[in-house]
Amino acid sequence: MRSQIPKEAVAKFTNAGYRVVGSHSAVSVCHWTKESLRSGRFCYKQKWYGIESHRCLEMTPALIWCGHNCQFCWRNMKFTKKGDPKPDEPAAIIDGCIEARKELIAGFGGREGTDRKKWKEAQTPTSAAISLAGEPTMYPRISDLIGEFKRRNMTSFLVTNGTRPDRLEALEHEPTNLYISLCAPDAATYKKVNRPSIANGWKKLNESLALMKSFDCRTVLRLTLVKGLNMHDVDKYAKLVRKYQPQVVEPKAFAWMGEARERLGREGVPSMDEMRAFAKQIAEKSGYEIADEDVASKVLMLRN
Repeated sequence: MRSQIPKEAVAKFTNAGYRVVGSHSAVSVCHWTKESLRSGRFCYKQKWYGIESHRCLEMTPALIWCGHNCQFCWRNMKFTKKGDPKPDEPAAIIDGCIEARKELIAGFGGREGTDRKKWKEAQTPTSAAISLAGEPTMYPRISDLIGEFKRRNMTSFLVTNGTRPDRLEALEHEPTNLYISLCAPDAATYKKVNRPSIANGWKKLNESLALMKSFDCRTVLRLTLVKGLNMHDVDKYAKLVRKYQPQVVEPKAFAWMGEARERLGREGVPSMDEMRAFAKQIAEKSGYEIADEDVASKVLMLRN
């Protein structure tokens, strides 16, 4: 299977802890999987949505394919591709990701302090976070991939930047959670923050947001917030929330990591108090309520 990812990119991602799978996919082990195995701490998604952090498969079917060049992204933008990868088989992608993940967590088995029961359970993931890097809806068989996870009795979180409303509208299999990222209150901020390489990105994002009401699965609007960049115009954010009515809104602080450290200063990371204040304003102006928060990840949950 010939890789569609340049050798230099494969080397960079491998050095960063990723494992490339097939010709266009990748898997990694997130911070919270490691924390769950080492210390028992877990991701907010476990608390809010019942996802076991140690059994969560963090993967992408489109490692370097994306129509955005977001300032806050941890990816190296040098290798970004537009268009779609020539698709590998969904079952082969999942098998490859699970096997690669086993290799990545193998060392925890003999490490002092590791919860052995959890480590053994972690060999068989029960949920997939279809995110990690790139834009997963650029994988042409994204619906089949979600369907294959379902066939294996795995829940799935699809995280998208909303630039492929056609793919969302054509989904025959819905994920457990559909996340759409909204990182700007208006078109001008969108261009500055997301730096789209595609035409009509803001229009396509809004078309995707308009589809949320048609889904039976849980719909989540993710607001990735950077102080001094997109953490303004609360009224406009609230207006979009009222318009599209996601079941959940997650305002989440920008994480200063990876390549984002080359583009943005650490001062762009909002404090938890700043996140609470901003989320409170959005909730009050949109008719939602703050249901919970997670300090470690600097994220809040708003529900209507």
